[in-house]
Amino acid sequence: MAIMLDNTDKAILRELQEDASISNLDLSKKIGLSPSACLARTKNLIETGIIKKFATIVDEKKLGMETLAFVLVNLTPLNRETIHSFLEDIHRLPQVQECYTLTGSHDYLLKVVAKNMESYRDFIIDSLMQNSAVSKVETSMVMGIEKRTIYVPIDEA
Repeated sequence: MAIMLDNTDKAILRELQEDASISNLDLSKKIGLSPSACLARTKNLIETGIIKKFATIVDEKKLGMETLAFVLVNLTPLNRETIHSFLEDIHRLPQVQECYTLTGSHDYLLKVVAKNMESYRDFIIDSLMQNSAVSKVETSMVMGIEKRTIYVPIDEA
C-alpha cells in the first residue's frame, strides 16, 4: 500500500536520490525547511520504510569488473525447498548484484558482475550450477550500459 507524501517529503526524496551524502543543513536549505524539521522529516521517511538505506554506488569497471550479464535461471523441481536453497546460495554469492523472481518461462533473473569472461564461466560452473535445483541457465551479456539509475520518479508516486 502506497504511503501518501506531501510536496516537502517528495522534495527531500528527490534531493537524497540525487546525492545521499548531502548534509542535513544543505538539504534543509535546498527544500526551504529548518534543519530540525528537515531531519525529523528524513527520519520519518526512514522509519516508515520509504528510505530503505543509504548506499554508495561503485563503478565496477574501475575495479576491474569488466563483465556484466543478466542470467535467466530455472529450478527443478520448483518448490519451497529448492527455492529456499537457491536463494540462500544467491545471497552468499557476491557476484550476484540483483535477483528477481519472475513469472513466465523463467524462474529468476540475476544481474551478475565478473572480472572477465573466464571468471564469469567459473562462476556459472563452480557456484551457480552447484545448486542441484538449477536446471537451466541462459545468459545475456551486456555490451554497453545506455542508462543506469536507481532513481524512483517521485512525482509519479
